[in-house]
Amino acid sequence: MTPAVFHILLALTDGPRHGYAIMQSVSATGGPGLPAGPGTVYGTLTRLAHRGLVAETADAAHAQTRRRVYVLTGKGRRALEDEAVRLLNLIGLLRSRGLVKPS
Repeated sequence: MTPAVFHILLALTDGPRHGYAIMQSVSATGGPGLPAGPGTVYGTLTRLAHRGLVAETADAAHAQTRRRVYVLTGKGRRALEDEAVRLLNLIGLLRSRGLVKPS
């Protein structure tokens, strides 16, 4: 899973969000090296929707603005959880080799 995918799925754990709110969350959590512009975020959301990891939803609050609102699907949550476990295992490996100090 790419960092952009991880941070987009992570942004949706807080509930439904429109694309701009997802971009803001990715920028806040992803750090300076993570691309979080419209092309990256909307392109990734389209691919994630095709894979069934996110879905567009009707949202009355954004009906007037015609903003697309996205939600995390069950499949998307499981993929995010699997990636989180993989990252935790990787951190454990790095710690065991003295490359990361325990916090």
